[in-house]
Amino acid sequence: MSTNGTLSKPEFPANAATKEYAASLDAADPLAGFREKFIIPSKANIASTKLAKPGLSSEPCIYFCGNSLGIQPKATQKYLEAQLDTWSSIGVCGHFTKIEDSPLKEWQNLAEQAAESMSKIVGAAPEEVAAMGTLTMNLHLLLASFYKPTATKRKILMDWKAFPSDHYAIESHIAWHDLDPKETMVLIGPDEGTYEIPTEKILSYIDQHADEAALILLPGIQYYTGQLFDMPKITEYAHSRGLVVGWDLAHAYGNVLLKLHDWNVDFAAWCTYKYGNAGPGAMAGLFVHEKHGQVDYSEGEDAPKFRHRLTGWYGGDKSVRFKMDNKFKPIPGAGGYQISNPSAIDLASLCAALSVFDETSMAELRKKSVLMTAYLEYLLLKDTTDESRQYQIITPSDPAARGAQLSLLLKPGLLHKVAHRLQEAGIICDKREPGVVRVAPVPLYNTFTEIWMFVEQLKAALEE
Repeated sequence: MSTNGTLSKPEFPANAATKEYAASLDAADPLAGFREKFIIPSKANIASTKLAKPGLSSEPCIYFCGNSLGIQPKATQKYLEAQLDTWSSIGVCGHFTKIEDSPLKEWQNLAEQAAESMSKIVGAAPEEVAAMGTLTMNLHLLLASFYKPTATKRKILMDWKAFPSDHYAIESHIAWHDLDPKETMVLIGPDEGTYEIPTEKILSYIDQHADEAALILLPGIQYYTGQLFDMPKITEYAHSRGLVVGWDLAHAYGNVLLKLHDWNVDFAAWCTYKYGNAGPGAMAGLFVHEKHGQVDYSEGEDAPKFRHRLTGWYGGDKSVRFKMDNKFKPIPGAGGYQISNPSAIDLASLCAALSVFDETSMAELRKKSVLMTAYLEYLLLKDTTDESRQYQIITPSDPAARGAQLSLLLKPGLLHKVAHRLQEAGIICDKREPGVVRVAPVPLYNTFTEIWMFVEQLKAALEE
């Protein structure tokens, strides 16, 4: 079974490469109204280097960079103002006072408000999710709890091109246990000359290293190629061979369907500022399966037994948190992994972004996303051949093996020229050295017409 079930690739009619057809897709889009819930940067704004309010010009840019940083929801200002007004008007009382007409819970329960909304995005129970920290910090906390090397099982299986922060985190935990990263980190990569890592190859690596591996930590979606891994199949197989399974969902959260609880994932972490639209450096989230979050009081009220983790005051049960007796009794579930009092300002921004997701479902967003990315792929390949194209789509063609993003590997020497041309045309997308342009139409705020316009501009840039 694929991560998102069986997905058939959309087919397009003969007139699909016209602007009129793109407009017809927009007209039939049941989610089109969500675009009005966001502030789309204008072309004048993205060309300006001065601090300015949005709307310097009436023409919006084409923003295909939600895989790096999502744009601002209009709700953000309302939620931040509510938080600032609460702080300024009642001070410390904001921790426990429920304010009428505020979209935010009292600060003591605000992280739970965010966790409840996030749990629907990742397919988990609210108690299995915590809103806290940042992605890499949360990976460190989770690895401290779940990476328990022994004399025989100490290896960590990981992606050959992991995001540097993940690589550093894993490397540092291995070194913390006085092990050699060169011998302990097992990198799983594609075959020479290819970019997609077949599921069967990952399973073969699990087989090859099962007797010596303690843990496998992979990205739900590979940031460079955009490949969506078969999370349920890999998780089930790794468990059958005795490995702990963790997932970095930085590019999967808010992008594809996830069922972390049903898939029996041990732990996961994600950021919220990409497809989640919570703002640059926004508060992140983590998942701990309920089986790992249990607290056993069978030996007495003051002798709780729970999975080891790095502990902090905010992970303590709220019923005894203010007793100040230095007897740690964790919140059951992921909440017990919290460390410190979370920033209410950051939580306000996160809750604002989540309020948009609360109005729809990941199933509906994914349905539109599959169509958008297929349309982008169709236009990029139309009237071209492998020989005539000056780019290669290195993202899998199977809709079940990718999210919103397509990664275009340009021929050598073209990246900076093309990126500059797109910027001049008011198109924002991400480039990665030495030659990849990552294009991510986001179903919450992008349109099919924008996809058509992007491809026209890209092909014009390549013809210059």
